[in-house]
Amino acid sequence: MIKNFFDRKNLFIRVAAGFVLGIILGLAAPSFSTATKVVGDIYLNLIKLMIIPIVICAVFCGIANIKDTALLRKIGLRTVGLYVLLFASSSAVSLIIVFLLRPGRGMVLAKDVVFDSALANTTVSGFFNTIVPSNIFKALADGSTLPVILFTVIFAVAVLSIREKGRIIIDFMNSLSEAFFRMLGYFMELSPLGVMSLMAYSTAVYGGGIFSSLARYIFCCWACCIAVYFTVMVLPTCLITGMSPARFIRACGKISLVTLSTTSSAATLPTTINVSVNDLGAPSEISAFTLPLGCTINMCGGACSFCCLAVFTADIYNLHLSLGTIVLMVAVATLINMAAPGIPGGGVILGASFLSIFGLPFDVMALIGGFYRLLDMAFTTLNVLGDVSANLIIAKSVGEKIKA
Repeated sequence: MIKNFFDRKNLFIRVAAGFVLGIILGLAAPSFSTATKVVGDIYLNLIKLMIIPIVICAVFCGIANIKDTALLRKIGLRTVGLYVLLFASSSAVSLIIVFLLRPGRGMVLAKDVVFDSALANTTVSGFFNTIVPSNIFKALADGSTLPVILFTVIFAVAVLSIREKGRIIIDFMNSLSEAFFRMLGYFMELSPLGVMSLMAYSTAVYGGGIFSSLARYIFCCWACCIAVYFTVMVLPTCLITGMSPARFIRACGKISLVTLSTTSSAATLPTTINVSVNDLGAPSEISAFTLPLGCTINMCGGACSFCCLAVFTADIYNLHLSLGTIVLMVAVATLINMAAPGIPGGGVILGASFLSIFGLPFDVMALIGGFYRLLDMAFTTLNVLGDVSANLIIAKSVGEKIKA
């Protein structure tokens, strides 16, 4: 039993245990909890340390490893366009839900939280001045994610254009990506200690009022995912393909059993392809392209995650999000989710990166990390079901017949 507890696959159990122990420690020994916050601060610094390396490798490898250029020319732009449309639609539905529920508003704490900085420049001119770097090394040193993403995308396309001469770079980046994700795995093993320290500090300083808002946040995220599933996936897919909702939902249920247990799009991919082809009648040659690509860049669950996170964090700190800022957040979230690390809990890293881009404090990610498994189950399931929906719509759009 002890061996299973410390198994790498059961990290979420240890994080949950750290979450509970932190609450107990914060209530029982507030002075000690505030004095040992340095452990949590180190954990946050380690997360921040990995943001830029992970984003660079994930974006580069996601582009450079697309091999079937003939199929890519035929349906590539259509597929990417549909994925962006699904992401934007998921964001719109999620924003409606989260602005109705406002899980961070009215949060009763023993001590008010204060954010004494300013939101990032989110005007159109400010955005372009920010995203186009004059010095890529300065952008790296400053931790400026958007310029790094733009540079990485252009660099990956350039490497692909030189064909075999670029193979050595692609191989190197693939190896570097594995090394960075291994490093991230090491740091994630420290999550139980980091979460325990930060939860102990938060409980000692802000009191028990924080927990009602965290429960509302979990409910809000699940509500967004359910609403997106029916409005953005089930309804359009059935209308476009003529498939019965019962058949589509029944097939999605088989896939969901795997995503809920693994919280990994990549681990679910064999099941996703099998169900899509055999249960839903999708063409195998199109499924072989769109579904693996969707694992990398189609993140409808990420849309729910980032929308809920942004509004929740802004409400905690009493910050106003303008319409322009919200639109830009959706655009940025689309790019960042294409760099989503394919590991359980990787959303914590992306969430911190997303908040930092807009100058929002990302300390809240440490609290969310304590129960992120509960959220990741919903987000990952929605990501994969979005791939299934897009696959059927793409097949129909290029004249392929969906088998009964």
